[in-house]
Amino acid sequence: MQRVFLSPPNMSGREQEYIAKVFESNYIAPLGEYVDKFEQSVKDYTKARSALALSSGTSALHLALRTLGIKQDDIVLASTFTFIASIVPILYEKATPIFIDSDESWNLSPALLKKAIKTAPKKPKALFVTHLYGQAAKMKEICEICQNEGISLIEDAAEALGGFYDGKALGTFGIFGALSFNGNKIITTSGGGMLLSQDENLLAKARYYSTQAREPLLHYEHKDYGYNYRLSNVLGAIGVAQMEVLEKRVEQKRRVFELYQKELGDILDFMPELANSRGNRWLSTGLFKEKGTNLKVIKALADENIESRPLWNPMHLQPLFKDALSVLDGTSEEMFSKGICLPSGSDMSEETQERVIKIVKENV
Repeated sequence: MQRVFLSPPNMSGREQEYIAKVFESNYIAPLGEYVDKFEQSVKDYTKARSALALSSGTSALHLALRTLGIKQDDIVLASTFTFIASIVPILYEKATPIFIDSDESWNLSPALLKKAIKTAPKKPKALFVTHLYGQAAKMKEICEICQNEGISLIEDAAEALGGFYDGKALGTFGIFGALSFNGNKIITTSGGGMLLSQDENLLAKARYYSTQAREPLLHYEHKDYGYNYRLSNVLGAIGVAQMEVLEKRVEQKRRVFELYQKELGDILDFMPELANSRGNRWLSTGLFKEKGTNLKVIKALADENIESRPLWNPMHLQPLFKDALSVLDGTSEEMFSKGICLPSGSDMSEETQERVIKIVKENV
């Protein structure tokens, strides 16, 4: 049978039309008209004052730290229940991560955040908070804590474009927010990311670093070092077309989730949604009652050529971070041992989804 992927790209808009225009202009190299249009479309949607199109979400997070002046041995707090791309920029700057566990929202616990700040060996400079699987973290509490403690808040909204909290787009609460347009995200440019900020001066500094820190002169002159982090005009064209169908993709993802919840709600405890938020349901995720059931179901699905995965293995359990400081209560480890990510393609047919549901039911 044809493979069913976890979250495949959905190219069904005007991507080829816009790419053709890029080729006609012969402006293939990084930057160009469609990079500008892509940034504008994201600003219009999220209401961010500034947006910077980049090669990846990881580069966006890295630029956030670099622009804020995070240096060696500075402490950066971070969600432990996330993908490693949310964390490695801390290592790029030789800073020190402290991992914080989740609460019932599955996202970072504000209570444990307070504890981490109090018990850190010195004052933390920044916080990376991840909006897990496209669902909002408790931003009201988290923002208040960071403001009171003088900690720079950076949102990892890589999975969360199309999500909102209190009517405000995820990725626009912190001093910086990072988006991803990797091939498996709700919309994609095949690879790419974006850095958002309400501070236009800070974003301009990040833009400077993203283009090799070149001075605004006719010749090439550098007073500092930077990176080759900008997005190409070709990928910008794909992004413009994808942004045109973003709301439709959110509706499709949420519809997939709703059917899973209806059919499997007595088997799985699905990831909750905060009352004052709208997640994009990038992936439909849930917890089985017993540990290990997830692995049995994942194998059964794989036998039918259907992709599924466990939830993120928490960062504090990764061998790379075996010596890192963490503030934990066991929540993320429990979820990892019971959780599953189900196929969540925005163009998945109801017939295919019913196949998935049948296999899950037969293997619990």
